[in-house]
Amino acid sequence: MIGSMARKEIVLMLKEKGLFFWLIGMPILFIVLFGSVLNKVEDATITVRYVDLDQSEISRQFIETIGQIEGFEVKTDPSRTVEEQVEQIRDGKQSSLVVVPQGFGENLMSGRQATVTLYRDAASDTSVAPIRAVLQNIALQYREQKLSGALARTGIGEAEVKQILLEPVRIEEAKENGTTFNIVTQIVPGYTVMFVFFIMISMVRRFLQDRDSGMIARLASTKMDAHVYLIGMWIPNILAVLLQCVVLLAFGHYVYRLPLGDLTAISAIIAALALCGTAFGLALAVTSRSENQGNAITQVIALGGALFGGLWFPLDFLPETMRLIARITPQYWAQKALQDVMVRSADLSLVWPSIAVLTGFAAAALLLALWRFRRFVRTATG
Repeated sequence: MIGSMARKEIVLMLKEKGLFFWLIGMPILFIVLFGSVLNKVEDATITVRYVDLDQSEISRQFIETIGQIEGFEVKTDPSRTVEEQVEQIRDGKQSSLVVVPQGFGENLMSGRQATVTLYRDAASDTSVAPIRAVLQNIALQYREQKLSGALARTGIGEAEVKQILLEPVRIEEAKENGTTFNIVTQIVPGYTVMFVFFIMISMVRRFLQDRDSGMIARLASTKMDAHVYLIGMWIPNILAVLLQCVVLLAFGHYVYRLPLGDLTAISAIIAALALCGTAFGLALAVTSRSENQGNAITQVIALGGALFGGLWFPLDFLPETMRLIARITPQYWAQKALQDVMVRSADLSLVWPSIAVLTGFAAAALLLALWRFRRFVRTATG
């Protein structure tokens, strides 16, 4: 009986072309769109616009030092004066301008303090911050060179000068992840997890169609147990979600070189996620009074879970309160498990707690579906 129900549902699902667009086409579109945009942002070069009023060899070297830093390029516009470019900044048409004043090189050579002016838009602190940091770093280098020369002139040896200028505290960075975290390792698993929960829309529609067509009433008149119908409707949707996850992760792997890590662990996570998303669909299908209500609740669960679960951006970007809320969403545990495998090279023994939580969510939703099914049957058209 379960097999017959499942086969019937699979046939109907295959005829429903829009379902596969929502499960596969739409998430691929999102991955390509946001992956391309954010990758460009991540790889973008910061342009430092400047005006060199000194036109000395020393000022030229100063500007070249900025341009030699990775991720930065320097540009000047001889057709516009400093005043015109400052006016552009006031109008919000330009974010910053570095001005090297006349006498810069002479002041440095004579040991006097040389000044560089950074004009910036007060509303563009984030974009200007890297430029300000670079200028401060270069200023520090000039200061060390000046101090080194002064110490050398006192007769102190080169080795002693280096020891005096040695940083009192050195920050050493040690990355512990097996794979570098990047936009792809955030977006591909994130949108895969998010769109899994959109299977609930199709499940609500199918259950309500069976209810309103009289099928549920006819089945209720037989000796069929509730679990037979629910499992028969559940299995095809589980298979659809498994196919969805395989296609999306394979797309991320072959198109964006997404590192998949331990395939056994990934398979277990996908299986638990499929059980969880479709179990939520069962519970929602038997509790929704209308398709519109089911669709609205699906949006809340899918999009709310995406926001709080860290699917759109890393949880480190969120306040502490939201990070605590994230732990009550299945999306958080699915994303965490996938990233543990892909970024931190975890295996099944390390991600089983997340899998257990997803399975627990699935069990709770299934129990709710079984409990509400009798009331759902009573609302069926005879």
